[in-house]
Amino acid sequence: MKCLPASKLPYANGVALHDWHAEVLALRAFNRFVLDECRRLAQDRTAGSDFLRRRTHEELSALSSNSHSPFWSGQSFAWREDRTLHMYCSEAPCGDASMELIMSSQEDATPWASPPSPSPSPSPTQSQSQSQPQPPTQPPPVLRLLGRGYFSHLGIVRRKPSRPDAPPTHSKSCSDKLALKQCTSALSSLAALFVAPAAGAYLASIVLPASQFSAEGCRRCFATRMGVVGGGGGEVGEGKGREWGGGYGFAGVRVVVTAGEEFEFSRRGILAAAAAAAGGGGGGGKEDGEVRMAASNLAVAWTMDGAVEEGLIGGVLQGRRGVDVKGASLVSRRRMWMAAVEVAAALGDEEIMRELRKGTYDEVKEGALLEARRKVKEEARAEALKGWVRNTGDGGFSL
Repeated sequence: MKCLPASKLPYANGVALHDWHAEVLALRAFNRFVLDECRRLAQDRTAGSDFLRRRTHEELSALSSNSHSPFWSGQSFAWREDRTLHMYCSEAPCGDASMELIMSSQEDATPWASPPSPSPSPSPTQSQSQSQPQPPTQPPPVLRLLGRGYFSHLGIVRRKPSRPDAPPTHSKSCSDKLALKQCTSALSSLAALFVAPAAGAYLASIVLPASQFSAEGCRRCFATRMGVVGGGGGEVGEGKGREWGGGYGFAGVRVVVTAGEEFEFSRRGILAAAAAAAGGGGGGGKEDGEVRMAASNLAVAWTMDGAVEEGLIGGVLQGRRGVDVKGASLVSRRRMWMAAVEVAAALGDEEIMRELRKGTYDEVKEGALLEARRKVKEEARAEALKGWVRNTGDGGFSL
């Protein structure tokens, strides 16, 4: 299922990735690239970048004097205004944006009956006093964080889909994580210590092939349910959303559809290639003519500067076992924290360095400089992405 079970998080040690679905891995690789660019610019004050720019002393001074926000905004860099971010997905993001596609692929699309509440049966005393108001019961856990099951429940936060016999995970679906990025920007917490979360740091669009696009699903996932913080526009990429301070503000992502174009190695691409090979007498399928595909357990991370080029299995480097630090990916929590320390040292920024020298990863993320980002996430989860269960347990490690 390409994510860690909740029971394994306490043993991850900052080495194993919690989630290596393609969208999440791409975002982690992007943030590693950002940190590497920051380090390069910090080490060579004469160097330039096609993606980042240095914030001037006047710009930082003006922000400090004119801002009424209580939040820190002293990042040394900003994403260049003439560069925009776009994410291509060969498959619809798992979760809410793809539920209509899941329903249409079922032989029987009849909604599943909701499971009964696990609350205990009433005692005789309770049964005799039905007229008295009863305290509300919590929704069944399965309804609070579903995988791809119970597909008639729409607009809710879901966990990563998996086989029914797979151990439970608290990793949220790619739809939910991308919806939240409309509030926090594409920057991770560590990257946001160095790069301001300005407009250019938010995803401008998500690009999907027509076969993987559901207008209703994408509208609900990225606009309708986010309306309380997104301005209530109701359409993807529209509406002026909430501004939190510290540079953060809701930025609705557009969904762009490619007509008639498929990624060569997508499911449809493979089927088309197999059909073409079979038609040309080259085989390409089983004897019964059916092409059978199995999901690979291998994930690959790559960045355009070549600094990251890795194969991952089970959330660690291919060929490594367990959570030995030698198996940590360059995009793992541990290696990203190490990279952030190198950037702060190269900048000579003692304020950021004090935050990064804290004892544990959790303490770093709870630092004062990231207060604005925490507020954004807390409000978005409480008001728009209700039912979000935090994936905790791997924050106690140290460098």
